[in-house]
This record gives sequence, structure tokens and C-alpha cells, in this order.
Amino acid sequence: MFILDIAAASCPLLLASCGALFTEYTGSLALFLEGLISFSAFLVYLFTVKTGSAVLGTALSCLVCTLAVFLFSVLIEFSRARKFIAAIAMNLFFSAMTSALSAVFFGTRGVLYSRDFLFPVLPVKIVTVLFTALFLTAAALFLIFSRHGLYLRITGTDADVLAAKGVTPGCYRIISWSVCAFAASAAGAMLALRISSFVPNISSGRGWMALAAVFLGRKKIWKITAAVIIFSAADYLASNIQNFIPSVPSSVLLALPYLVVLLLTALKTD
Repeated sequence: MFILDIAAASCPLLLASCGALFTEYTGSLALFLEGLISFSAFLVYLFTVKTGSAVLGTALSCLVCTLAVFLFSVLIEFSRARKFIAAIAMNLFFSAMTSALSAVFFGTRGVLYSRDFLFPVLPVKIVTVLFTALFLTAAALFLIFSRHGLYLRITGTDADVLAAKGVTPGCYRIISWSVCAFAASAAGAMLALRISSFVPNISSGRGWMALAAVFLGRKKIWKITAAVIIFSAADYLASNIQNFIPSVPSSVLLALPYLVVLLLTALKTD
């Protein structure tokens, strides 16, 4: 069972990391991930409570988040805005929208809980793992074996080559942000469904950790997956080790997953 627990816990970060990888290839790193993950988690709660269907709520959340990022990316591309600053602004925008909409619809900016948003833990974990495995497989096949995947991978480094072939690099930057938005929105949905509630700042740094995982994994999906699973295993150990060794200080346990990431980064060699 603990293997399923670790796999399920790693899924949101795996999805976010895979989405970040697409944007890194195009030279437009998705610095909006942190805010978007929390925004998506809120929308899943909102739409599920209002419609009574978790499937519909998740689908609507992914649709809204992906469409929003697509429209932003089109505007940014055609206005030639600086993508770094625009992505930071989007991150702030999604964070602000989460807080504002929570106050409007539920009268609070705190934790949201409802009898209409309760789900059995095991089925959620199984669906989470299966969906993530399918998404990662599809992403790897697209990036490695398809012509458009090749174009996307060279957008950030050889945009002139694409332009010479009559291909518009901006289209692939828009695609990369849209794919990333879908992955991040799915990650946010998983976080909310897993705990059957919405908690402010539910992403808990996963958006920033996803960006770090891309570099730690050297922009290779299988290496990114390995890095994320190691981090998730350390997080699972930190959450459960006091059941066996009560004397371990809680401050050490909280820092353990991040110490593992720092160690992996320090040991990474060319």
C-alpha cells in the first residue's frame, strides 16, 4: 500500500513538472504554476459543489484554466511582452483570483469543506496514478517521436531554424503554455480531491518545485520522474517515521524532503 501512497503523492508534482518541461523547451518557463495549481484546486471545489459532479467539476476546472492561459499566451505573444514578467504577473493574478472568488462564493478565504465534496481515498489514488501514467507516456511519445514534438523541443534554442522552414515559433510557445496549464490544472484537481476539501495555498510550493525538477532531471522525462519520486518518498517517510521513531524532531521531518532535493542537486554531475 505504501507504494501506491508514494505514487499517488508524487502525481501532482509529476504533472506540474511535465508541464514545466514543455515550457522550458520553448524558452518560456511557466513561472505561473504555483498560482495556477491553487486556482485549479479551488475551481474543482467550486464547480463540483455547484454541479454535484466531480467529473464535471474537474473537466470545467481544467477547461477554464487551460483556456485562460491560452488567451494570456496569445496576448503575450502578439504584444511581444516579456514572458518572464508576464508569467510572474499571471502567477499573482491566479493567486488573487483564488482568494477573491472564495470570498465571493463562500464568504471566506479560509478552508472550504462540504458534504458534497467527499471522496473515497483509494479510488482517487488509483485514478490519479493511472491518469498521470497515461499523461506522461503521451507527453514522452509526443516529444520524442513526433515532428511537432521535435519542433517544440528546438523552439527555445533554434527558433531561426523553424522560421526558415516556414514554421512559426510563437505557435509552439502558445502550445507549451497551454499544455502546461492543463497539466497544472489536473495537478490542482488531484490535490483537492485527495483531501476532499480546498485549503488556501494548497499547492504548497509544488509549482516552484516542478521548475526545479526540470533542471534536476536535465529536461528528460524519465529523470524528472525519478527525481520527483525520490522527493515524494522522502516526504512520505517524513510524514510517517514518527510512528516508528517518536524521538525524531518534527522540524527535521519538515525539512527532510527539501534536504533530499538539495542533496540530489549537489550530487548532480555532468
